[in-house]
Amino acid sequence: MSVSRRGFVAGGAVSIALAGSLDSVFATAAGAAEGEAYGYGPLVPDPAGVLDLPKGFTYEAFSTEGDTLPGGGAVPGKHDGMAAFPGRRHDDLRLVRNHEQGGSGTKAVARPEWTYDPAAFGGTTTLHVDGKGDLRDQYVSLAGTATNCAGGVTPWGTWMTCEETEGFGGQTKSHGWVFEVDPTGLRTVAEPIEPLGRFAHEAICIDPRDDTMYLTEDASGPFGLLYRFRPRARRGGYHSYRAGGVLQAMLVPDVSDLSQVLEAGTVLRGVRWVDVPDPSAAKTSTRKQFDTITRSQKLEGMWWDRRGGGRAYFVASYSRTSSGAAGDHAGQVWAYDPRRNTLELELVFKPGGKYDSPDNITVSPYGGGVILAEDGDGEQFLIGTDRRGEPFSLARNAANDSEFAGVTFSPDGRTLFANRQSGPGTTFAIRGPWQRIKGGHGRR
Repeated sequence: MSVSRRGFVAGGAVSIALAGSLDSVFATAAGAAEGEAYGYGPLVPDPAGVLDLPKGFTYEAFSTEGDTLPGGGAVPGKHDGMAAFPGRRHDDLRLVRNHEQGGSGTKAVARPEWTYDPAAFGGTTTLHVDGKGDLRDQYVSLAGTATNCAGGVTPWGTWMTCEETEGFGGQTKSHGWVFEVDPTGLRTVAEPIEPLGRFAHEAICIDPRDDTMYLTEDASGPFGLLYRFRPRARRGGYHSYRAGGVLQAMLVPDVSDLSQVLEAGTVLRGVRWVDVPDPSAAKTSTRKQFDTITRSQKLEGMWWDRRGGGRAYFVASYSRTSSGAAGDHAGQVWAYDPRRNTLELELVFKPGGKYDSPDNITVSPYGGGVILAEDGDGEQFLIGTDRRGEPFSLARNAANDSEFAGVTFSPDGRTLFANRQSGPGTTFAIRGPWQRIKGGHGRR
């Protein structure tokens, strides 16, 4: 793999600055064994043919689609976005996991107060995991939602689950909303947070300093937007966004398509935010309400990075000129800095390389990098990067070609959880010598 140094495919008078050469991001020599130069070493084939990991790492698989739930019913399908939250004790935690199903699949079935539209098959499952990593309990914590793809965590410890749809045949209520799930189950109600807009939501992340939310949209005809929501409530808390606020879309001067930028290290300045005329999309989809705006094909995962002054990471999974995009790439990782109002392209995957189509993302507490869940062609990897931005293979799906999703670390940083979406959907708990990362600087 090599960083694309072609700069802009489509020109324009753009204020840019280079943050230093990032050629080391893809410096692995052709033919070198994956992970030998950095990361945790080469992947070791799993005798069970499930999950290949570096030496010294282990996994536990649980909560597979179709498993019987303790309270009755079955684990829903299409495992997707997920996050981990502290439990009631110091040695346990709760996972809240999305199910990206619309009108078919192993249906998410919950009690009435947690069910929005009985015609929809998606929702969330909450899993209680003890200090030993054993699954103690699991239940459907939200049902009647559709195509729950990704989402994000709030500063007050809840999960925002996002519907990646604008509706489906047979629905009894409107779809394309964000719902809030309390990991304890005590406050969850199946009501959309309408001020956050109705569109094909992908993921969110939140700046804890002022509770500004950033949201990605995975859509086409035209491509989706990056949004932010400025809440009216002065203090965040469960359902505080229901008090309203302003939904805005990102506009980068002279950049109509983020795939114009193909040089890692490029910094775009002068970012503007434009009010969305009708967030409810009553007659026109939100992304179609603009003539001049900045778009991107396949906007996907998000995660808030607390390091430094804080930044919003987001992923563009791929871009193809054959689909109408300005440039071709196999994945971008961007970071928006709200203090400096800058947008930096941190990582670019070149078409035809080892990795392609990153999706969900989380910030690693080890080595200063990120973990990406691949949703590409052929083999599927969990991709790590160290503090210098060098990518490495952290895991490989040895069972099938299903995508990875839902990457998230436990609150103590000892366990990485991830989902295989299908074949069947399964959750993994991955443990190992995280502090031994090569090419990084250990745990921060």
